[in-house]
Amino acid sequence: MKKLIFTLSLVLVSMSSSLFAQSNTEEIDMVQSIFGMEKKALVAEVIQPETAKSDAFWALYDEYEVKRKDLGKRRIVLLNSYADSYDTLDEATIDKILKEMMSLQVTTDKLIGNYAKKIKKSVDVKTAAQFYQIEGYLLSKIRTTILENIPVIGELDK
Repeated sequence: MKKLIFTLSLVLVSMSSSLFAQSNTEEIDMVQSIFGMEKKALVAEVIQPETAKSDAFWALYDEYEVKRKDLGKRRIVLLNSYADSYDTLDEATIDKILKEMMSLQVTTDKLIGNYAKKIKKSVDVKTAAQFYQIEGYLLSKIRTTILENIPVIGELDK
């Protein structure tokens, strides 16, 4: 499993740097599709619900992934906006970006929590906890990768 997580992390890092340079919706969809397939393989290796409840888990997981990908697109649009306006950031633009970043983080965290509850109810608590853990881990990697690849506001002015 560690090897698969490492491979997925490498895919994530390489994809994230290419996403910052691209704003084409089709390219974003393609990259998200590739990431989604790699991610699903990882999840399938880690989370193995009882056979009788497997269909319920995967139906909820697929539903979750659609919503997660929509939030990912919003994150990419925001990052592109940040990159495009970095040299001319003013108080109003910074405030708008800050509000959107906080909103995306809260919405994403809430989405994971809501689906963990749905999985707990439809499948079982162990599977819900595994889902929560793996999604939290991957989200942390994504957030870290983004932060490592973008300058802090004002950093390039020094």
